[in-house]
Amino acid sequence: MKKILSVFLGLALCCMLAALPVCAEEAAAPAPGEGSGYATLVAEPESLIPVYVDEEAEGAEGTVEQAMADFSVGGTIMGLVKDSGLYDMVTGNWKSGVMILIAFLLLYLAIVKQFEPLLLMPIAFGMLLTNLPLAGIMDEPIYEIISNPTYHGKAGVPIYNGDMLVGYQYVKQNGGLLYYLYQGVKLGIFPPLIFMGVGAMTDFGPLIANPISLLLGAAAQLGIFLAFLLALVLGFSPAEAGAIGIIGGADGPTAIYVTTKLAPGLLGPIAIAAYSYMALVPVIQPPIMKAFTSKKDRQIVMGQLRPVSKTEKIVFPIIVTVLVSLLLPSAAPLIGSLMLGNLFKESGVTERLSKTAQNELMNIVTIFLGVTVGATAKAETFLQLRTLMIIAMGIFAFGGGTLGGVLLGNLMCKLSGGKINPLIGSAGVSAVPMAARVSQKVGQQENPSNFLLMHAMGPNVAGVIGSAVAAGVFISMFG
Repeated sequence: MKKILSVFLGLALCCMLAALPVCAEEAAAPAPGEGSGYATLVAEPESLIPVYVDEEAEGAEGTVEQAMADFSVGGTIMGLVKDSGLYDMVTGNWKSGVMILIAFLLLYLAIVKQFEPLLLMPIAFGMLLTNLPLAGIMDEPIYEIISNPTYHGKAGVPIYNGDMLVGYQYVKQNGGLLYYLYQGVKLGIFPPLIFMGVGAMTDFGPLIANPISLLLGAAAQLGIFLAFLLALVLGFSPAEAGAIGIIGGADGPTAIYVTTKLAPGLLGPIAIAAYSYMALVPVIQPPIMKAFTSKKDRQIVMGQLRPVSKTEKIVFPIIVTVLVSLLLPSAAPLIGSLMLGNLFKESGVTERLSKTAQNELMNIVTIFLGVTVGATAKAETFLQLRTLMIIAMGIFAFGGGTLGGVLLGNLMCKLSGGKINPLIGSAGVSAVPMAARVSQKVGQQENPSNFLLMHAMGPNVAGVIGSAVAAGVFISMFG
């Protein structure tokens, strides 16, 4: 009997020793497409041997007596110090400190100067959160692939390399909070939802009453294509150049949407540039408007717009959606969402949906979009020469868009015999309604009896459509 037991114990010991190489090979190769995970690759599916895991003892680091013996007050304090973000920053991670200061500056502009605070504040706070050392709020999840089909009571996801079973995937460590919220940006969900809210708040009446405004909205996209060409000259790829150029549309959601499709690595600087310049519309536009228009033309008083019927307002979003989507399918998500929101508003039968799109949905998505976009501005990717180049090209694009609208406004003024004030051309950038208000303000400075707001709203909302169309063009060409 003793001999039989000895044989069994010997066989068991051999099996355990044979299993050790399998345990040692665990986490040998990265999981395809999952970043820093690990995999155990096997030559034959039949050779996939379950790895023994003592789940109760896993993670144990000795007895309580041993832990008490190793404990010291000084060692504990030093451990806490070394695990702090401040220690990490002082010992070499200085770039995070620079980014935190930039976040403070943006928060100052949002709160004190009130530069587009609804957008700039969440972006700045997202930048602050992602650059706090060791916080891990934007960290990607870590996956591991092991041989066990079940682990800690959970079934693994089978991973195959062709027809060969590699192993079973488990989440070793969950990602940070903002990583999961960021999927709404990465998958192109948040920008169209923002457009739906914008559509629900937009009155296309001035554009319908004066269809020639569409030309001014189109002319104001000049900055997009000028910046695109400049970016190509400076060595950016066509896809990156398209994402940079769209800053000239002065439309944050569109810039984010295009960048996630064409150049996700540039999302941080492009989004911050787009929203910052949107906030600086009252500063950037007036000098360009005054430099390229005469005082006499700026004093022109435009006649009252014709009334627009309810039927026209209902039919307009439907027709625009169909025409633009047929001609440029890649623009359908943005244009469709914009026009759906507007149809909620104008139909008169979906008041609850219209209010939800304008308020609750818009506010929630703005928070998520702003914070997660700001969280992409990590020190290692943001503090580069390319970032400064993008910000410089952004203001060039924005100025070029303003100039394009004003120049066409001048031409229309001459062709109409002085009936069109060229200042409304500057509103062709899609910073709604701020650009239209700037046209109104500059016009009243020249002629206090002038009222250009409703006339400027036509090019302004046309600019929203124009930037979405330009986005569709770039996505079709380079996406």
